[in-house]
Amino acid sequence: MNDYNEEKAYEKAKKRLEEEKGFYSHLAVYIVINIALLFFMSKLAAFIGTDPNDSGFKNWRFWNTFLTPVVWGIALLGHGLWVFKEKFFLKKFFKKSIFSKDWEERKIKEFMDKDKF
Repeated sequence: MNDYNEEKAYEKAKKRLEEEKGFYSHLAVYIVINIALLFFMSKLAAFIGTDPNDSGFKNWRFWNTFLTPVVWGIALLGHGLWVFKEKFFLKKFFKKSIFSKDWEERKIKEFMDKDKF
């Protein structure tokens, strides 16, 4: 392999590594924050001096305790699918999406053919 191809492969591998590190950091923050959220929500009633059996408080605590991990978990799932798209069946979808380099190159070629630069 010549130096250019080797350098390009290295840059691609480095970018992939950074994406995976970003996902694992996101996962770690998700776990830590949600454990802390569960702990603090369980102690919140005593801290603010409200009745833990009050239906309004229980409803608020339920939605704030469980909706946050669910919505954030969906976002984390999307992040994981994006980072590990090479390993999933979604590879073909991402390859044709507007976020791929292939799509960018096809559009550039299309614009060049259309406008005859």
